[in-house]
Amino acid sequence: MPLHDWAVLPGWDGVQKVWIVELLYAIKPLLPAGYRAYVGTTPTFAIGSPSDERSDVGVRDWPPGEPTLPIATGTHDPDAEPDEEVAVAALARDTALLVEREGRLVAAVELVSPRNKDRVSACAAYTGAYAGYLLRGVHLLLVDVHRRPLTFSFADRIAAELGLTQPPVPAPFAVAYRVGGPAPTGGLTLGVWRRPLAVGGPLPALRLPLSVHESVPVDLDGTYRRATEAAYLG
Repeated sequence: MPLHDWAVLPGWDGVQKVWIVELLYAIKPLLPAGYRAYVGTTPTFAIGSPSDERSDVGVRDWPPGEPTLPIATGTHDPDAEPDEEVAVAALARDTALLVEREGRLVAAVELVSPRNKDRVSACAAYTGAYAGYLLRGVHLLLVDVHRRPLTFSFADRIAAELGLTQPPVPAPFAVAYRVGGPAPTGGLTLGVWRRPLAVGGPLPALRLPLSVHESVPVDLDGTYRRATEAAYLG
């Protein structure tokens, strides 16, 4: 099935919902004994481990030179107007295909939506969510069929967060990540399979890692075709 240009076509939300279910139907019968696949909400991960002496990614509170807040005087008027009231971005409750074994999440398939990268805050939040899988030892298949914004790529941002050196991977793309054992230089080993996508071209076959030695094939093209036929073309 040729990939549609979702930068100009409506209807992605419906296709995404059906596609994630089609992926579940395709992957579930292929899982080895002991694994369970289901559709659930994207887990919320924090970058870095609470037990680490320092975070994997540095966090800065206030940029240098920012004005400090006024010192409290001990009086407080609960009816006073706030100093500022703004709308802030929130991480949407996206659905993902999740695979667990013995009650532990081991792998996930995430389909990127345009809203995941339509603001700077959204780009940062979802980069943290996707990188959080890997930092927690969860294998990931990340699929982004949306070519806009042209200057942003979750694959590139994840690589930067994790200190990976890789060629640029602009959207659209499909990338599979396999988290391995401890690396000789510290941290964990990470296997990466990068597949560029093109509007009008077929989707590639990739495998979803379940462990260092186990994986299942993922029929992106067939499941995408069935999803678009049911939710968009049909």
